[in-house]
Amino acid sequence: MKVAIIGATGLVGNTFLTLLHERKFPITKLLLGASEKSVGKSVYSQYGEIAISRIEDIIDEKPDFAFFSAGSEVSKDFAPKFVQKGTIVIDNSSYWRMDKSIPLIVPEVNPNDLTLEHKLIANPNCSTIQMVVALKPLHDKFNIQDIIVSTYQSVTGTGLNAVTQLNNERRNVIGEMAYPYQIDQNLIPHIDSFRENFFTNEEMKMVNETQKILSPNIMVSPTCVRVPVMGGHSESCYIRFEKDASRDEILEALSDAPGVKILDDVSKNDYPMPVIAHNNDWVWVGRIRQDIHRKNAAHLWIVSDNLRKGAATNAIQIAELILQKKSTN
Repeated sequence: MKVAIIGATGLVGNTFLTLLHERKFPITKLLLGASEKSVGKSVYSQYGEIAISRIEDIIDEKPDFAFFSAGSEVSKDFAPKFVQKGTIVIDNSSYWRMDKSIPLIVPEVNPNDLTLEHKLIANPNCSTIQMVVALKPLHDKFNIQDIIVSTYQSVTGTGLNAVTQLNNERRNVIGEMAYPYQIDQNLIPHIDSFRENFFTNEEMKMVNETQKILSPNIMVSPTCVRVPVMGGHSESCYIRFEKDASRDEILEALSDAPGVKILDDVSKNDYPMPVIAHNNDWVWVGRIRQDIHRKNAAHLWIVSDNLRKGAATNAIQIAELILQKKSTN
């Protein structure tokens, strides 16, 4: 198949290149698109040296799949044009996620929301993906009512400019700033723009996307924080259920959950961390405990590689799900 990556020069774009090869996705021709300033430059990958093309030229190639990771404006302008040519678009931006006609898919969580009629599919926010993968089996068993979540998000979620800022600060080099403050030896409780309700866009993404994917009845209260970390996002989740849920019952529900890896042995100091999640596709869950005050509430610590499962892996899994549905149709 012809496969296109739009936004191929970014961190997620590079991760797409690695994962398509790693997962042996069936590719006969790979097309790479990026901003106009990158057109003509070459990207070195497991598929050899590939020149960056104009997005308009890639549309004319009529790829079977196009993975978008170039921002909302590019997705808004170009995704429908690919769809008109018969391409299946899987979009990593936030632009289409809350469109009622566009499915928002995490394959381990809501695969039945995707049909072969859908030609434009939205990939959720990185923080939402890892949370709903971990919480889906608990919602099925105990019926989640409320989630209070605090995130500790890697600078890689911002992009190459943020990684550069962090590395510059660690070397005492003055350079371009991705954030309004230093990030090295600091935490910034501010991801994306603030809204009138004093929550940020990143926080509201977690609210709205979780409700669209899991249930509109779940009340989500998030605080999203940028931390000087590379390797993955971490989340502290307090969950209130309709039913009582002991630690053992939660462990049992998570034990065979797709995409979940439990790391929870405090006697050995075993718990998830970004250095453990880095460069793999698991959603790691640990520090599992029933709430001190309520038997129908629990605490979880959730960690995952935001460039992989939080972005590129989930998008490729959506494409694999489509191929699977086609083969059984």
